[in-house]
Amino acid sequence: MSMPPATPTKPHPLDAISPAAQGMAAARSAGLAQRIWATTPLERRVELLRNFRALLAEYGPRVAESSAGPRQRPVSETLTAEVIPLADACKFLEKNAARVLAPRTLSGSGRPFWLRSVATKIHREPLGVMLVIAPSNYPVYIPGVQVLQALAAGNAALIKPGKSGTRAAHALADLLHHAGFDHRLIPVLPEETEAVRGALDGGVHKVILTGSADTGAAIQAELASRLIPSTMELSGCDAVFVCADADLDLAVRALTFGLRLNNGATCIAPRRIFVHQSVATEFEGRLAEALQAESPARVPLGLAPQLRAVLNDALAMGAHLLSGKLLHTGDCIPPLVVAGASTSMRLLHEDVFAPVMSLVTVADEAEALEMARKCPYALAATVFTRDEALAQHLAEHIHAGLVIVNDMIVPSADPRIPFGGRGRSGFGVTRGPEGLLEMTAPKVVTVRRTRFLPHLDPAKPDDGELFTHYLRVAHGRGIRPRLNALVNLLRLITGRNKTPSPQEPRTPEEHTA
Repeated sequence: MSMPPATPTKPHPLDAISPAAQGMAAARSAGLAQRIWATTPLERRVELLRNFRALLAEYGPRVAESSAGPRQRPVSETLTAEVIPLADACKFLEKNAARVLAPRTLSGSGRPFWLRSVATKIHREPLGVMLVIAPSNYPVYIPGVQVLQALAAGNAALIKPGKSGTRAAHALADLLHHAGFDHRLIPVLPEETEAVRGALDGGVHKVILTGSADTGAAIQAELASRLIPSTMELSGCDAVFVCADADLDLAVRALTFGLRLNNGATCIAPRRIFVHQSVATEFEGRLAEALQAESPARVPLGLAPQLRAVLNDALAMGAHLLSGKLLHTGDCIPPLVVAGASTSMRLLHEDVFAPVMSLVTVADEAEALEMARKCPYALAATVFTRDEALAQHLAEHIHAGLVIVNDMIVPSADPRIPFGGRGRSGFGVTRGPEGLLEMTAPKVVTVRRTRFLPHLDPAKPDDGELFTHYLRVAHGRGIRPRLNALVNLLRLITGRNKTPSPQEPRTPEEHTA
């Protein structure tokens, strides 16, 4: 296998054009290419996906560096957090896309009696041109899965990188091109928001956004007048439930991992920790000790004002810092953990994309559930308990799109499961079979296999009575009322069959009479 082209360093001819114009041109070009791609057999699409996965396995470190370098993260972390999960997601599509996208023929079971001669098949068709608006925190994995699903379903996929995500987007697109995909199907747009507006004007059929709730609201405003649908994977302020019987060592290890991973910039990182009062003191002590061994983290400059504001609010309301520092200069040294927090504090209602979390002591699980619901974000949650029945009970009542028990974040990378939130955390899902179906539109084809079509004839005077009896036969309650309705229905049908139709010619005797 030859070496794929490296990310281009020389200026692209379109670079001199405005971001809006680039977005519009890319969308129009992708639309033309997608018409051809939609007719490509699924077997061929899967073959190209398999080529891509082989390239990803060979050049994974290069792809990882394209993401890790601009964000100053270890390449090893990016390999495990982005590249390997993306390869797993690709393999899932190779094995399951044909089954998920296959036409589905409806059986006769459940079909209304009056449609007994109708055969129905449901097809899944590509939507057209998808606009994937990528986040800055996982610039390979998150848009990568969405692009692969879009391509598998027969769509084109424009990639709009997040901040400092252009290198990663080009690395992803380069491998796809080298795997055999038409380069017009996966154009990389400029990072500027004007490129989004240009793409929408150029012709986009659905938007897949991963970002903050504020960004989601802004994009929705752009889409509303155009009637363009979207899937929104938005912010999180995730809850963690530490039950009375929890393995505290496991919970502490998981929470420190959640703060450490990607410098806390993970949408399902732990933010609000509800700890049972019977273990709260011991848990805080163990957590404080564990965090002392953690290296100081950094806060992105753009987040520092928000972080200082929510921390000062929490401290003013009686909380205290269990870990981290607030310097007199106004700077913060994470990881920052606030103990003695309450749901009245801003910290428990905002999406802060930094290594920070708050501890809330609760009397029992019922109080924890009630407090957790006060937050407008509902992306994911985690439960720590040795009692699986209790975990299942809590999971049924937690308001979130994903609940993880006795682990942190990593199980969400399973390519088989859909991922999406509720409330200010968005709507719709990506990944898994459900995410693949979101890249398609259903087309229903019904075939009538009889010439007996009485509904096409003019209405008859006793139609209302006939339909009333049918309704009671088909859907009424109780055997006797339904039998009575059936007798009346048969009487009407028999009488109707004996009465000559107005269209039938009359005999000479009838004319004489």
